[in-house]
Amino acid sequence: MVTHDYSGRVAVITGAAKGIGLAIAQRLSASGAAVAIWDMDATRMEQAKAEIGGDKVLCVQVDVTDDASVDKAAAETEREFGRIDILVNSAGIAGPNFKTWEYPVDEWRKVIDIDLNGTFMTCRSVVPYMLRNKYGRIVNIASIAGKEGNPNAAPYSAAKAGVIGLTKSLGKELALDGITVNCITPAAVKTEIFDQISQQHIDFMLSKIPMNRFGLVEEMASLVAWLTSEECSFSTGAVFDISGGRATY
Repeated sequence: MVTHDYSGRVAVITGAAKGIGLAIAQRLSASGAAVAIWDMDATRMEQAKAEIGGDKVLCVQVDVTDDASVDKAAAETEREFGRIDILVNSAGIAGPNFKTWEYPVDEWRKVIDIDLNGTFMTCRSVVPYMLRNKYGRIVNIASIAGKEGNPNAAPYSAAKAGVIGLTKSLGKELALDGITVNCITPAAVKTEIFDQISQQHIDFMLSKIPMNRFGLVEEMASLVAWLTSEECSFSTGAVFDISGGRATY
């Protein structure tokens, strides 16, 4: 495993109580970073903290859709560790599967609020801390659905497309400040998020992947580890496909 030196760096990872977020937290912590887990599930956060191990793990219960909650979490993290260098936006939901014209409005709003607005809220709160030190690495977890649009998953596809656009805008805004902003666009990665979607939709996603398998959380963490390292210094506003061959452009 390629390792990067995160000694003295502080990473905030949203949705890190499980899945991709947890794998990223484990990877960065193993390379020396202090890690703040931002999540809604207090019980799962404590379990994740035990899995990660070490004395540089902070659990912060936060609602990423609530600006006051996010601002409070950022302040708490800075008080605990003295700085924030890395932000990985991994919190997200898939939402149920419906045709667009049949999609429940409340469910639509929930997906957009967590997947897109939540990413905006955390960037909005954390960037000022990075600007103080003229250094930062932001990685947003988007999706290949945000580039292609998955049928029966319109809000998820729309939200992830929005995350890609947000990444490009913020990357340009911070290009002269030592802060890079990039996103990854995975094809389907088998995590607990599969519990939210239909088997038919799972089969559809697998059928689109030439490697004929789902991605692994460890593979996502490996790419994010480079994107959040000091070595990734000349890439910003970029979109990195990690799709098992699904992305063809």
